Parts: sequence; structure tokens; C-alpha cells
Amino acid sequence: MTAYINFFPLGNADTLRLDLADGRKILVDYAAMRNDDDDEDKRCDLPKVLRQDLRKVHRDYFDAVCITHTDSDHCKGFGDFFWLDHAAKYQSKDRVKIKELWVPAAAIIEEGLKGDARLVRAEARHRLRQGENILVFSHPDILKKWFEEEDLDFEKRKHLIIDAGNLVPEYVKTGKEKVEFFVHCPFGWRQDQNSVIRRNEDSIAIQATFLEGKRETCLFMASDINHETLTEIVQVTRKHGNKKRLSWDIMKLMHHCSYLSLGPERGYEETKPVAEVEWLFEDQRKNKAIIVSSSWPIPTKGSEEDKGDQPPHRQSANYHKRISNKKNGEFVVTMEYPNQDNPKPFTYEVTSLGIALVLTAPMISTKAASSTPRAG
Repeated sequence: MTAYINFFPLGNADTLRLDLADGRKILVDYAAMRNDDDDEDKRCDLPKVLRQDLRKVHRDYFDAVCITHTDSDHCKGFGDFFWLDHAAKYQSKDRVKIKELWVPAAAIIEEGLKGDARLVRAEARHRLRQGENILVFSHPDILKKWFEEEDLDFEKRKHLIIDAGNLVPEYVKTGKEKVEFFVHCPFGWRQDQNSVIRRNEDSIAIQATFLEGKRETCLFMASDINHETLTEIVQVTRKHGNKKRLSWDIMKLMHHCSYLSLGPERGYEETKPVAEVEWLFEDQRKNKAIIVSSSWPIPTKGSEEDKGDQPPHRQSANYHKRISNKKNGEFVVTMEYPNQDNPKPFTYEVTSLGIALVLTAPMISTKAASSTPRAG
């Protein structure tokens, strides 16, 4: 088997599913954004689509669910869709189970959360108390105070915490799963210094490296982090001689194509990235690399959306389009594929020659032939 990377049209929201070569399924964020009472809502029915996929393989669970941070556009509907171990009211046969929950440390220690964010925290805390079926991303020291307050044995649970600069355990690119996950963020040392949680900047950022045949294919996912945190990631990774960990064939673009993930100024026609971010996007991308923006369609110049503060930002998109063209690559927007009138989920296959867009024949539910691989 080969691996697949699945994207979903959800407006300015994130959900990405990885189907691994050994059959395991990993969901990165869950945001059920569609308004079922609005017939004009073009966003996909995420719970329906995910359940259909699980039924095809006769299962009712994901091997891992990663909530990169607890903003609503990354966890909306969490309490309606998943079986949650911490409370019986969230347990019924139609709910989808989570074998291992991945969260940043902020999802454990942040107070004042509401709605689905509060439920993510409750479930994560419960699993951490139980000492199983969870992985917390951060340096262990940031959680020591919480363990003390909970009167929990820290030493018995510290194996459930993973810091930046390490590989996620139990995923080996030379194993049957054919993938490894390198953690770039959150930085535990910075969380130890901060008195206030910066949810976007303390979110999970990962490079996934797939091995198919003799070819490595890299996926970079960095949630909603901005140019300042990206700069720190680049600087730290270079310092440790690990620039290979920032190469990529496909990137889930940060923060729905916000200019703030490139630099401090929006620009008039095009956002200018700061030096380290420019290096990441231009020097570290492989030939024919793909950028996927999980966002609403890119606004036209002069439109009301173009004048607003919210992403996607036309100037940021113009930068990504230009450098993608320069490197024989692609810039894809989830709410524009295959077109704005009827956006659909889409999938890339990881092949021994590169990334290939999967083409699905009409009225056929299984994956059909792939397009020509985009070898680098």
C-alpha cells in the first residue's frame, strides 16, 4: 500500500487526513464548519465524509487525532463527532473513537476554554491522568506544575510528552507505515518563559517524511503560526544542522493564507516574506512542490473581502503563486478545487516518483487512477 494525503473544503478551517501505507489513519484537526440549514453553504459535510471513509475500511476509529490547537476552526464539532473517554454523555455507538490523542501542552494548561475547546482539554487531561492513549507536544517542564496540582506521578507519565526536535514514537519511515514525524513546535523552552499562552504560536508544527521505494516525500504542516515563530523554527533547525527537516514537497499553508505567516506587512500587490521565511518557502521547497491553502477563495482585488483583515490575503496568495510558478509547482485553494461553485475534497498519493493527484471516476466510491506523479 501507499500513503494518501486528504484535504477538505471547509472555508477558513483545517482538517487533513493521512492514510498511511500500513492502513493506519491520522486526522490532523477536526472542524465541522458546514451550516446544514444553509443550502448555499459549499463547505463539505465533514462528519459524513469521514464516516463514509471509515465504513469503507470497516472501522470506527482513527489511530491518532491531532488537534494542533484549540481555536474553533481546528476543533469545531469535536464533542459531537468523537467518543470521549472522560464522560459517558459523549459515548454512543455512532461516535468515532480516538486510539491516541495528540495535543499541544497549551491544550492541557490553558484556562477559560469554552465549547469544543473545553472538551478537547477535558479529554486530554483525562487521558493524561490515566497515563495512556495521549501524546502531549512540549517540553516536560511546562507540565510539571500541572502534575503537582493534580497529585500525579510525573515520572510515570513523562513518556507521554514529546518536545520539539524529536520524532513521534511508533512511526518509522523504514517500517510498514513508511512515515516518520519530526516535531518543530511548540517550543517547550518558550512556553516555560511565557506567562500568557499564545495559542497559535504554541500550536503543533510537524514535518512528515514518507518513504516510497527509494524516494522521500515531505509534508510540512504548521497550523496557524506566524512569521516570527516560523523564523524561530528555521533558526533553531539550522543551528542544529537539521535543514533537511524543513524541506518539503507539499505544504499545508499556515493560517489560511494569512500575510502574517510571511511577514509583518501585508503589502500592496504582494507580501514580502522575512528572510528566514523566504528561505523556507523558496530554498527548501522541492521542484514541482505543492502548496495547499485551507481557506476561502482568494479575494479579487478591490472586493470587500480584499479590504478586510481576515485571511486569505490576496497579497500573500500572489507571493505563493509567483514562487510556485517559478519552481514548476502548484498553489491550490481548498474552496477553489475543482472550482469555486462546487468545491470537493481531494487527495494526493505518495508514490515512488513523487506526489500524484488522485482522480476519482464519477459514481465510483473507491480511488481510481492517479495523475502523472509530480516528481522533483
